[in-house]
Amino acid sequence: MSTEIITPAAGETSPTDAAAKRAGYWSLWATVPREFAFLILTMPIAITGLVLLSTTFFTGLGLIVLVFGVFILVASLFMARGFGTLELTRLRWAGRGSIAQPPWGRTDLDRGFWRSVFAPFVEGHYWLYLLHGIVINPIISVITWSITVAWTSVALGGTTGWIWQRYIPDEGRDFWLSEVVLDFLLLGNGPAIDPRVSEPIFEFVIGAIFLATLPFVFRGLTLLHDVVARGLLGAWRSEALEREVAQLSASRGAAVQAEDASLRRLERDIHDGPQQRLVRLQMDLAAIERKLEGDPDSARELLGEARTQARETLDELRALSRGFAPPILEDRGLAVALQSLAARSPVPVTMEIALPTDSALPAPIERNVYFIAAELLTNTVKHAEASGIRLAVSTRDTGATGHWIDLWVTDNGRGGAALASGHGLAGLDERVQGLRGMLVIDSPAGGPTTIGAHIPYVPLAPSPSPIGH
Repeated sequence: MSTEIITPAAGETSPTDAAAKRAGYWSLWATVPREFAFLILTMPIAITGLVLLSTTFFTGLGLIVLVFGVFILVASLFMARGFGTLELTRLRWAGRGSIAQPPWGRTDLDRGFWRSVFAPFVEGHYWLYLLHGIVINPIISVITWSITVAWTSVALGGTTGWIWQRYIPDEGRDFWLSEVVLDFLLLGNGPAIDPRVSEPIFEFVIGAIFLATLPFVFRGLTLLHDVVARGLLGAWRSEALEREVAQLSASRGAAVQAEDASLRRLERDIHDGPQQRLVRLQMDLAAIERKLEGDPDSARELLGEARTQARETLDELRALSRGFAPPILEDRGLAVALQSLAARSPVPVTMEIALPTDSALPAPIERNVYFIAAELLTNTVKHAEASGIRLAVSTRDTGATGHWIDLWVTDNGRGGAALASGHGLAGLDERVQGLRGMLVIDSPAGGPTTIGAHIPYVPLAPSPSPIGH
């Protein structure tokens, strides 16, 4: 067994921290092309949506007394949903964070034809999308598009005017912006400067200022669209809580089923193994007691068999106890416990452990990860016919979705592993789902087999250090 333990060095910054430190003014320019494309297209799209939505909606509203007017209204609501979804897609393409869309496919509203037809009328999100497409987005888009065009024109025209303005005739021109600004700032006491010289310099300075502030303006205008979209087009917090409750209920049920399956399997193993051996040991001891005085040689032979039976029973109990968290896990942590687990494997195990020392794992997560690793190694030894196993454990911080621990077990066996009811992998899948994680299986026929368990967790807060007196 070879083990590679990867831990961050003291004081070493992670790639995320380094990227955050590099973020600054120049990094804003990286998103300028995407934000400009978003902003320059926003008014044509908004005006197109306004024309189509208002025409369809008010036509259907005027024909509401007729049957097909209802269908025109429904079409306008679905059209509004399409324009709203396009806005969310464009914002994501412009570099903004993903906005959770409403749960459109509600099963309680999608039963039967007429219930499906009238579903948009009782779903508030459709009306918010319609409000966004007819009123809010056209107003905001006209404003942001106008500012985008004006700011870009001043920035590019001012910084390049000294190149092309010399070719524009200015005979008879009596208004020079540079003169007006200088007279205003200097109260008419400014020096006499040829406006043909001061005007290009003034325009270049103004253009440079607009060009320097261009990333901030584009970012602010894009953020305005993002804020409006999150308020009108995103899912409601109550819906997120509702999904969270449903997921927790499903996870709790899966965890209970996994624990029940584990207890039934343990009960079956104890009944078929140690219990039967203990029954035989009891019978051997009774036979020894009967023959101890009349046939001591036979009794001595039975004692040897009873000793062997007791040793084998103890070995089986130790093997069964591996399904529980060993003392080494409680005393020395998950990394050392996994190394001990791999050392007992009859198939060589190569380990890669990347567990940061500063992010303590909760004890339930450590126990479950240990159990999952033990089960996967056992299944590999029994069924994979492999000559080598790779076990990798690491943690990652995904930001919005929290912290995760990833466990990968890869072997070079015959492959063909799959989730089947009543088998070990199905029980593991239930256990991982009970932890709100996911089990990934890639096992083509002929191998290799790769199984990954991804489990979310909340890092333990560091214990306060003692304060000396």
